[in-house]
Amino acid sequence: MSKVTRTGTQSPEPHAADVHDLIRVHGARVNNLKDVSVEIPKRRLTVFTGVSGSGKSSLVFDTIAAESQRLINETYSAFVQGFMPTLARPEVDVLDGLTTVITVDQQRMGSDPRSTVGTATDANAMLRILFSRLGKPHIGSPKAFSFNVASISGAGAVTMERGGQTVKEKRTFSITGGMCPRCEGRGSVNDIDLTALYDDTKSLSEGALTIPGYTMEGWYGRIFSGSGFFDMDKPIRKYTKRELSDLLHREPTKIKVEGINLTYEGIIPKLQKSMLSKDVEALQPHIRAFVKRAVTFTVCPDCEGTRLSAGARSSKIKKISIADACAMQISDLAKWVRDLDEPSVAPLLATLRQTLDSFVEIGLGYLSLDRPSGTLSGGEAQRVKMIRHLGSSLTDVTYVFDEPTVGLHPHDIQQMNRLLLRLRDKGNTVLVVEHKPETIAIADHVVDLGPGAGQGGGTICFEGTVEGLRAGDTITGRHFGDRASLKETVRDPNGTLEIRGAKTHNLRGVDVDVPLGVLVVVTGVAGSGKSSLVHGSIPASEGVISVDQGAIRGSRRSNPATYTGLLDPIRKAFAKANGVKPALFSANSEGACPGCNGAGVVYTDLAMMAGVSTVCEECDGKRFHASVLEHHLGGRDISEVLAMPVTEAAEFFGAGEARTPAAHRILERLADVGLGYLSLGQPLTTLSGGERQRLKLATHMSEKGGVYVLDEPTAGLHLADVEQLLGLLDRLVDSGKSVIVVEHHQAVMAHADWIIDLGPGAGHDGGRIVFEGTPTALVEGRTTLTGEHLATYVGA
Repeated sequence: MSKVTRTGTQSPEPHAADVHDLIRVHGARVNNLKDVSVEIPKRRLTVFTGVSGSGKSSLVFDTIAAESQRLINETYSAFVQGFMPTLARPEVDVLDGLTTVITVDQQRMGSDPRSTVGTATDANAMLRILFSRLGKPHIGSPKAFSFNVASISGAGAVTMERGGQTVKEKRTFSITGGMCPRCEGRGSVNDIDLTALYDDTKSLSEGALTIPGYTMEGWYGRIFSGSGFFDMDKPIRKYTKRELSDLLHREPTKIKVEGINLTYEGIIPKLQKSMLSKDVEALQPHIRAFVKRAVTFTVCPDCEGTRLSAGARSSKIKKISIADACAMQISDLAKWVRDLDEPSVAPLLATLRQTLDSFVEIGLGYLSLDRPSGTLSGGEAQRVKMIRHLGSSLTDVTYVFDEPTVGLHPHDIQQMNRLLLRLRDKGNTVLVVEHKPETIAIADHVVDLGPGAGQGGGTICFEGTVEGLRAGDTITGRHFGDRASLKETVRDPNGTLEIRGAKTHNLRGVDVDVPLGVLVVVTGVAGSGKSSLVHGSIPASEGVISVDQGAIRGSRRSNPATYTGLLDPIRKAFAKANGVKPALFSANSEGACPGCNGAGVVYTDLAMMAGVSTVCEECDGKRFHASVLEHHLGGRDISEVLAMPVTEAAEFFGAGEARTPAAHRILERLADVGLGYLSLGQPLTTLSGGERQRLKLATHMSEKGGVYVLDEPTAGLHLADVEQLLGLLDRLVDSGKSVIVVEHHQAVMAHADWIIDLGPGAGHDGGRIVFEGTPTALVEGRTTLTGEHLATYVGA
C-alpha cells in the first residue's frame, strides 16, 4: 500500500464543500412565527423548546421539513409529481443548507382493520417469505401466508393472434392466498341486529329505516322507490321472503331511476362496505353509536382471530406456524428467529433478526406482530416508525422527531436518549421538539421559542447550550430545574371502584380497588398494562368520562368555536339580537361569502405544481357575506368575534349587551385548560399536539359524570403548563369528581393522592400490581422502577 507524503508546514485551506455546516433560516413567517431567523448546526442534536403553541412545530415541521420535502419532490418528473401531494413553499425569505429530511412524527398509524404492527414494519413480509421457503408442508408462495390475499381460481377461453390467424385457447389460473374466507382477514365477524336497522311495523315511505343518513327524502328514497323490488307503502313485517332478501341482501344491481343510471345494493352489504369495514373508533360519533348498538363483533370461529386460512396455519417451522409467530411477544420471536440456522435463507434471516432486535432495543419488545396498528398509542406509533431508520446506512440526513419521549416511563427515556445520540454520531443532523428536561439535557444546541403561545409566541427567546438555557431568563430556563414536591397530606377517598380478575391483553387476573373522590395516578413502564387496566376494566359508561390520546379530526374549516359547540350559542345570540336566522352566522352555511364559499381564501389548482391560495377579495378573508357583517352584537360583527382570543371573548360574553351564559361557560372551560390565548376561529389544522389534547379535555369537562379517566394529559405540555394542569386536576377533585390519570410525568405522580404501579416489566414481564399506596410510601420503599425514579426526582 503506497502512502502520500505531504510537504510544507502550513495546514491546507478547508475544502469549499466542508464549510456548509449550518442550516440557515431567515425570515420565517409560517403560522405564528414572526420573521424568525436561526442558524442550526449540522451533525449535531438540536432540541427545540418552548410552551405549547409557541411555534416549535411551525419552525421545524412546517418550515424546515416541509421545504426539504418540496425540493426533493421537484426532482421527480412532472408525471410522477402528479401522483404526489403538492406542497407550497413555506413563507420564509431564505432557507439554506438543507439536507434530506426524514420525519418521525406522532401521527397515529392508519386504523385500517387490516393493518398490523407486522404489516406496517415489513416484518410480516419477511416472515411470509421465510415460511414459503422453510414451512412444512409447502403450501405455496408468500401470498399463501398473507391474510390480505384471498384464494381465487378461474378458467376461460382467451383469444390471440398467432401466425396470422385468430386462435382460441383454454386457460386456467389459481392464486393461493392466506386470507380466512369466513372473516376475510379481519379476525372478527359481526352479527347485525335487524331490529336496530328498521322498525318492521312501518313502511319504507313512513321512515322504517333507523340507520343514520338513510332518509327517504334524499337519493336513498329515490333509489328504493325506483328499484321496484318491493312495495314502499307496505309494512316491512308483511314483506315476502323475496322482498326482504332484496331489501337486506341483494348484490349490486344496475337500475334506472328517472332516466339516471344508478346501482341498487342491499342494506347489509352496503353497511359492510360503508361502516363495518372501517375502524369503529374512527367513525363519526353518531355513526359509531349506531354501529355499537346494532352490531356485535366476535372473534372469528374459523381462524380463532388469527385472520389466516387453515392452509396457512398448517405449514410450520419447528412446530411453529406463522400465526403462532405473529402472536408471540416480539422479544420471544427474536429469540426463536436467532435459533433458526438455514444457509439457503441466511440474508433474509439476518434482516429479520435486525428488524426484531430493533423492536426490543427501542423498548417495544412487548408488542406482537399481530397487534392492530390502530391500537398503538402516539408514542408507540412514533417508535414503530423509527425502527426502519435505526439500522439505516444513510448519513448526512436530517432526522426530525416530535416529542419522542411521549408515553415513555423515565426508565425508558434513557434508552430513547441513547438512540437519538446514536443517530447523531453516525453523522446525521437530529432535530427534536421536546418538553422533557431529561432529553433537553443531552442537546448539543437548544433553540427556545416563545415567550408565550399563539400570537404571544413565534420569536426566538434563546439560542445556545443547555447550560446557557439554565442560566437564561426564559420560561423554559426558569422552569428547567422545577421539581414538584410530595404532598404533606393526601385526600381521603369516599368510596372504591372494584376491579376483579382483569385479563385484558397482558394483565394477569389483576384485582385492585381504585379509590374514588381523590386523584389516582396509574403508572409503570411502557407496556406494563396501564391502559389495559384503565380502559379495559373501567368502561366509558354513564358516569365515566374517558379522555384518550386519539387525535381530534377536523378540516381547515373546523376551529375551536365549531369543535367545542361554542358557535351554536353565539349564532343564536347574533340571530336574536338582529331578528334573523342563525344559519346566516355560519361560514359553512347561508352566511358564507360567495367568492370563497366561506373558506376565506381562494385555492387555485396548478396540477402537479403547488396550488396557490390567495385571500378572497370579496370578503377580505373574513369568510362571511358582506350583508352578514352588517349585523352586530355588542358592537362587534361575527368575524370580529371569531378573531377574539378566548380570554377577551369570555369578558365579551360574560357581561353587557352580549351576555350569553351558554357561550361564557364553554369559554371558561377553554381558559381553565390554558387555552386563553387561542382565537375562536383559528383552524384546527394549525393547532399543536398539546393544544389539541387540551381542547379535547375542555369539551369533555362539560359532560356529566363522576369519574374522569385521563390518558397522559401532559403529552405536548411545557413544564410551565404542567403546573396549570395540576391545578385543573385539583379543581376537578375538589368539586367532588374522581380523577384517574395514566401518567409517566413525575410531577403528576408526586401530586397524586394514591398511586397504582404496574410492572415489573413490559409485555409478559408485566401485567401485575407491584405497588399500591401514597407517593410518600412509594418513595420511601423504592421497591419499583417508578419508586426509584420518583425518589430521584423529588430529591429524597
